[in-house]
Amino acid sequence: MTAKPQLIVRGRKFAQVLEGARTVFLRDGFERASVDDIAREAGVSKATLYAYFPDKRILFMEFALTECRRQAEEAIAQIDFSAPVPQVLRQTGARIIGFMQSDFGQRILRIAIAESERFPALADEFYRSGPLMAQQRIGAYLRSAVESGALVIEDIPLAAAQFAQLCKVELQDCVLFNQARHTSSDAANRVLDAAIEMFMARYGGKN
Repeated sequence: MTAKPQLIVRGRKFAQVLEGARTVFLRDGFERASVDDIAREAGVSKATLYAYFPDKRILFMEFALTECRRQAEEAIAQIDFSAPVPQVLRQTGARIIGFMQSDFGQRILRIAIAESERFPALADEFYRSGPLMAQQRIGAYLRSAVESGALVIEDIPLAAAQFAQLCKVELQDCVLFNQARHTSSDAANRVLDAAIEMFMARYGGKN
């Protein structure tokens, strides 16, 4: 039987609690993070924290989703979608790789995977606000590129997922297995160059 979702109460210190949670979760991970530490970091009482978030998992999910959305919006705002397709792909791919290799990206991915069996809703929400959101945004751009004749794609969702995965070749395994020496800018550029070349070879328009 699935429990009914609990509503999050928003109030004057909501953002303050989230900022404290961000610091503690990124430092300690989900399991080791304590409500006492989060309340202390946020500068609020435990009663105030529980008034907003009656469960630590709800707090973690809200923090993760808020941060993922914020970073996604910032990344999208920096992309020049009027540029030629290879340039747009390069800008997009660079941000996918940058997020994946960032301290936040690495920590949130490991936490979501570690908690996926005990807390499947967390993994599901992370997937929706992270990888799926990225693929949908890429897909929206690819659709416009197809309409202009710059690309020829029959299955846009598949192509969007392919490009996202091409940008993670080798690099994501290095992140997951803590092989930092293989995540240099040279390594990232090598992967990104190949991703764009392969994608354009498959889907590049004839115009």
